[in-house]
Amino acid sequence: MRYLHTMVRVTDLEQSLHFYRDLLGLKEVRRSESEKGRYTLVFLAAPETPEAPIELTYNWDPETYTGGRNFGHLAYEVDDIYAFCQHLQDNGVTINRPPRDGRMAFVRSPDGISIELLQKGGAKEPAEPWKSAENVGTW
Repeated sequence: MRYLHTMVRVTDLEQSLHFYRDLLGLKEVRRSESEKGRYTLVFLAAPETPEAPIELTYNWDPETYTGGRNFGHLAYEVDDIYAFCQHLQDNGVTINRPPRDGRMAFVRSPDGISIELLQKGGAKEPAEPWKSAENVGTW
């Protein structure tokens, strides 16, 4: 057995691509559309782990999705959790669980999918403004 991918349904493909590709830094590895099935699939992966993609499934006919928190979360390792969280925050992303410990943070995608960010190689020294930042919403 081998791991293939994680699938997340999205309601706005462009907004989701902006989040996953432009803000998180994932790279598009392939895309397919099904006229008959009325959907678009976009596979994205972190540059260091192209073998572990996420599949964004965009159904052309509008649907309402619930249970993003029940999904669990996606997790990505980052080189500098403070700089990465600042980049996301500067671009309008709420840091739901700030990296107070220098190791872990949580944000949500435009569709409410919880994303865990982990500091590569172990925790950084706790530092402001993150050290005293409060949780925002659920993560």
